[in-house]
Amino acid sequence: MQIEPVKKRRPRRKRWRRESDAFRVTHIWPNLFTTANLFSGFFGIVKSISGNFELAAIAILASCIFDILDGKVARITGGTSRFGVEYDSLADLVAFGVSPGLLIYLMALKPYGRVGWLAAFVFVACGALRLARFNVQVATSSKKYFTGLPIPGGATMIATTVLFLTHWEIPPHGPVIGTALLVMTFLLGSLMISTMPFNSFKDAESIKGHPPFILFGLVIFVCVIAAAPPLMLFLTLAVYTLSGPVRWVGWKITGKGKTAAPPEALTDQSAPESVEEVRKPVAELVKPGKDNLK
Repeated sequence: MQIEPVKKRRPRRKRWRRESDAFRVTHIWPNLFTTANLFSGFFGIVKSISGNFELAAIAILASCIFDILDGKVARITGGTSRFGVEYDSLADLVAFGVSPGLLIYLMALKPYGRVGWLAAFVFVACGALRLARFNVQVATSSKKYFTGLPIPGGATMIATTVLFLTHWEIPPHGPVIGTALLVMTFLLGSLMISTMPFNSFKDAESIKGHPPFILFGLVIFVCVIAAAPPLMLFLTLAVYTLSGPVRWVGWKITGKGKTAAPPEALTDQSAPESVEEVRKPVAELVKPGKDNLK
């Protein structure tokens, strides 16, 4: 009777290491940019407390750049993950919620006492609600419009306002300017949780159809911003912030009555026919990369 030799099993450690190394390589780069986003937001908080409001505003703008890059890098490297999405939301809450809220409070709203810090808190709370709604509706939201003002848009609106005031040496504690900043803080919070449509600038068809005109427009935009950065950045963000209410009123007048993210899942045509179709939106929450505006 011949005894067959026992086959040795291949060690699984090397395979596990290869998979682990691949995971680290593809996921480390977008998370590094997200960490840079979080660092810039925290740096802005520190500078706001120390009274350097101009540098704090610049830190918020830097956070916006890092927030754009981490989503781009995640899609290029294929490093999108549920962990990255959650980490990005937490970093955005610090960089675009707490940091600008504290900045505008310490610079202009502190003399108003309880009303001042409540306005800053409303901005932070509405920003958190905006991020939570974005994460829930990411699979069904419109590609062309955001539902409500994105939280980076509200944060950069505060940052560019601070840069505008400090550049032109306008005192933020005056009766007119201070009241305007107080009302602006409340309005930015309400716009973030509203259903008004704001352009996402992610319409791939229009960009691919007219690349020379898009490139020429970007060059002109950069030149205009470089001519007078504090003024032009403030005007650009002001126009974008007002575009949502203006578009919403225009849709109401013309009878469109559409929101930025129509509930397509509630129509009869999109009703799920099987369990697999119900699982698709859940799986898509893991796949999409992080967008530049939340």
